[in-house]
Amino acid sequence: MSKQIQTISVNGSSVNIFKINEQDYISLSDMIRSFGDENLIYNWLRNRNTLEFIGIWEQINNPDFKPVEFDRFKQQVGLNTFKLTPKKWIEATNAIGIISKAGRYGGGTFAHKDIAFEFGSWLSPEFKLYLIKEYQRLKEDENSRHELEWNLHRTLAKVNYRILTDAIKEKLIPPEITSQQSASIYSSETELLNVALFGKTAREWKKGNSKSEGTIRDHATLHQLVVLSNLESINSVFIRENIPQRERLLKLNAIAISQMKSLLNGTSMKNIC
Repeated sequence: MSKQIQTISVNGSSVNIFKINEQDYISLSDMIRSFGDENLIYNWLRNRNTLEFIGIWEQINNPDFKPVEFDRFKQQVGLNTFKLTPKKWIEATNAIGIISKAGRYGGGTFAHKDIAFEFGSWLSPEFKLYLIKEYQRLKEDENSRHELEWNLHRTLAKVNYRILTDAIKEKLIPPEITSQQSASIYSSETELLNVALFGKTAREWKKGNSKSEGTIRDHATLHQLVVLSNLESINSVFIRENIPQRERLLKLNAIAISQMKSLLNGTSMKNIC
């Protein structure tokens, strides 16, 4: 179970949302608190419409789903003796849309948001509408924070670029040259960083992305912008140390690889921003 937990308030009930494999799973156990106990989930699973919905969801989203076991359950739906628990459903069909976890803290039944919304309809149309509204508000807040973080790192990269251009002015641009010659030196250093981080020049990227607006840096991820900001500062130091451009490229590329690995495998951007 992922440790990324968010909580929304739905009609006065606190409902936890877990991030599992980059997908949002909503706690069905939290959803039923104002309606009853876990028997509600079992009764919902016994419903033919429910079974068909979650089965089709699995067939669309889960390549390891076992359709034969799903068909067996469908044959039993409607019988008084038919019982289905989340654990039984998961173990028999290898389902991923519903997760059952034991434990006093963090335990309970969780479902992918698509399935949780369907469960909300079964509980109460009003509850479902409030659930969707609060979930959408949560996602809008996340998107706003993400955009703010991206703009922050883009700004930081631009500030460090100014440090880099000052170093270029000081060490690489001889006196009494034309502005065109000066611009070509700045451009070559910009492309040096592009190749070190992205593996291609801005022109090469544009050629393969002719329909995309903006530059290669406008399409950078937060992780890449963080590394780019670092590379600009480091390159300014290398320039002042009179390290040749080709040698700087090799050093910067190695640093970019190392830092990207650390960011992707270590602490999430949310925790370091």
